[in-house]
Amino acid sequence: MLDAPSPNDLAPFWMPFTANRQFKSAPRMLTGAKGMMYTSQDGREIIDGTAGLWCCNAGHGDPRIVKAIQDQAAELDYAPAFQMGHPKAFELASRLATMMPGDLDHVFFTNSGSESVDTALKIALAYHRANGEASRTRLIGRERGYHGVGFGGISVGGIVNNRRFFGSLLAGVDHMRHTHLPEQNAFSRGQPEHGAELADDLERLVALHGAETIAAVIVEPMAGSTGVLMPPKGYLERLRAICDKHGILLIFDEVITGFGRLGSSFACEHFGVQPDIVTTAKGLTSGTVPMGAVMVRKHIYDAFMHGPETAIELFHGYTYSAHPLACNAALATLDVYRDDQLFERCAEMAPYWEEAVHSLKGLPHVIDLRNMGLIAGIELESIPGQPTKRAFDAFLKCYEKGVMTRTTGDIIALSPPLIIEKSHIDQIFETIADVLKTIE
Repeated sequence: MLDAPSPNDLAPFWMPFTANRQFKSAPRMLTGAKGMMYTSQDGREIIDGTAGLWCCNAGHGDPRIVKAIQDQAAELDYAPAFQMGHPKAFELASRLATMMPGDLDHVFFTNSGSESVDTALKIALAYHRANGEASRTRLIGRERGYHGVGFGGISVGGIVNNRRFFGSLLAGVDHMRHTHLPEQNAFSRGQPEHGAELADDLERLVALHGAETIAAVIVEPMAGSTGVLMPPKGYLERLRAICDKHGILLIFDEVITGFGRLGSSFACEHFGVQPDIVTTAKGLTSGTVPMGAVMVRKHIYDAFMHGPETAIELFHGYTYSAHPLACNAALATLDVYRDDQLFERCAEMAPYWEEAVHSLKGLPHVIDLRNMGLIAGIELESIPGQPTKRAFDAFLKCYEKGVMTRTTGDIIALSPPLIIEKSHIDQIFETIADVLKTIE
């Protein structure tokens, strides 16, 4: 029954990844956004230090992207993706294929990073079956990894609270150790020196389970949501070599690192390591319309292209795969990235950003600082018996002072839009420095 509009009560909305009771007792409402700034409900400007949720790489409200969405809604609001198509889906796939290194030249569209991960895992399993290696069913993730919130993603993921409430999850999953070595790599600039040998943990799992049982390994080339963990020098190269040795597919989760965040199109290009499958979302449309994509190498796609031409090759997809509004938003976003040279801008701004990050060294509570591209992790010493409280207090005070940050545990994570100016960087880090001097 469609009732008349009710008052804007906060109670019905069960907010995701949020302390609902705390929020609803003192709401932080955003009512507008433009460029680098949000507007709060009380009319204040809040500088966006997190690109929304790692996604608004082109900033907010770019008129070129807005117009593309408006025009597409008027022209073709929806088209089914099963046994039908529309031109912009194929145009977008072609453009993405040209951006990727090597032969990562086939694209499967999803609606989010979580869906991209589950899609990539399913493709990996189905690929080995199509290749006559149906025994390869095991999936390997990494401790402290974040791969979205689908059952596949949280199974291969390694963030404890994302897993502990949901039972046994998928069977046949194991995890390598994470790469965070603060006792050796604290206050690193870019890739840390120590830890490449941690990739050998995959050899341990091969010895335990047998290579013939392992389908794929999935890692974030730079782990974001767990608190900005950089890959040690040589780590990704070593992981690639071990996967090659044992016939295991290597999946890079680039939902965060894709589309310029490190100063290159993708992290696989930045690090010079070729994965077999890449998952993306977030920056694909600069956060304007939900969309994700999975890029696979040619031999993976070709493995499915056998049998009768009328047969469906992969029994997988979504109602909103390659949604017309999302496709046109993505095409416009790629134009903005190209025309405004935002990936190059990120690389140019990275040294200034790095100096600002490390200017916090020696301030109260700071036990580590990490940076790469336009990303930073500021790790704070936890209050005994109250983990997460110190960083959350900093988050609230920064918001009061007009800067949006993000926290995970007692780590402040930053990832601003790529349109950021040096004055914005100064404002962000001056505010954080002031806050760190005042919190308990």
